[in-house]
Amino acid sequence: MSKDYFIGLMSGTSMDGVDAVLVQFSQGEATLVERHSQAIPKHTLSGLQRLCLPGSDEITRLGQLDRSVGLLFASAVNALLEKAGVSKEQVVAIGSHGQTVRHMPNLDMGFTLQIGDPNTIAVETGIDVIADFRRKDIALGGQGAPLVPAFHQQMFSKPDTNRIILNIGGISNVTYLPGNSQAVVGFDTGPGNTLIDAWIQQVKHEAYDKDGAWAASGKTDDKLLMYLLSHSYFSMDFPKSTGRELFNQAWLEQQTAAFGHLSEADVQSTLLDVTCHSIAKDVLTLSADGELFVCGGGAFNRELMSRLHNLLPSYQIDSTASLGMNPQWVEGIAFAWLAMRHNQGLSGNLPAVTGASREAVLGSLFPAA
Repeated sequence: MSKDYFIGLMSGTSMDGVDAVLVQFSQGEATLVERHSQAIPKHTLSGLQRLCLPGSDEITRLGQLDRSVGLLFASAVNALLEKAGVSKEQVVAIGSHGQTVRHMPNLDMGFTLQIGDPNTIAVETGIDVIADFRRKDIALGGQGAPLVPAFHQQMFSKPDTNRIILNIGGISNVTYLPGNSQAVVGFDTGPGNTLIDAWIQQVKHEAYDKDGAWAASGKTDDKLLMYLLSHSYFSMDFPKSTGRELFNQAWLEQQTAAFGHLSEADVQSTLLDVTCHSIAKDVLTLSADGELFVCGGGAFNRELMSRLHNLLPSYQIDSTASLGMNPQWVEGIAFAWLAMRHNQGLSGNLPAVTGASREAVLGSLFPAA
């Protein structure tokens, strides 16, 4: 039986579930064969959220959650294969991003850490796993993120066209594809859904603001908006990357402490504008006009998309669906692609994006045997 498939596993900063995709690659094209999304159990989600912030007994909690997340990822893979009617023998490898619990590349000794034990995934699925994609780039002096621009370049670039791929997950990142000999540029712009999700979870106990309806019911407070956008991250030069270590609920509570007079809906509207204004500023820095394609959960937030249209009138804005790739599954497909690149001994990073000293084959192999 020939091996034709790669699997991509993605659990992002938003921690809204595990995405598993079954992918075939041929002549530079990626074909999504099947997809599956699996919820993160509440006790696991609570443990991950606690682990993302400094606390006591971290090593024990880290070790246990590493195994738990590995079992969760393996369960998602097995459900995906059953759904697709594909046997494990037909899969070359699983590319697992892992769940990021620390991303601090700018320390004197920078590091990044993703959990979801790949040995556990390999044993529970019977499939080789390629994981730990980010640390080689860190070792080479890079940020270890974002890694998807190399995938965006191969799948979405168009000659003689300024094109930007915008991924809005918990954190937002952009890939600039200039369509000529210029180097591809990519970096994290700042918060995507993480702050708006944290606020609605705190106030209304809802997982997310569907269609941005709650934000749309409020009015942005300009003083709070300017205060939040004064954070030093937004003025940093790229390469740069960020995560929950910087933009989290504790930071949000601290920043909004002096704005208790605002309605809760007004705060939500302001937080959505933090996402939109920080994205728009960086997009316009890259190019005055062009095509902008959105993927990730933010692509389904109507209010967010509407505000981006207003802030970027010189851009043609659409989701990656118009390029033939469902925005929900782009990152999962990207990690299947990175697994394929590792399998073929090909580089997976772009030094102009991450700041690494050279291109490198990313990830480590964890055999099922």
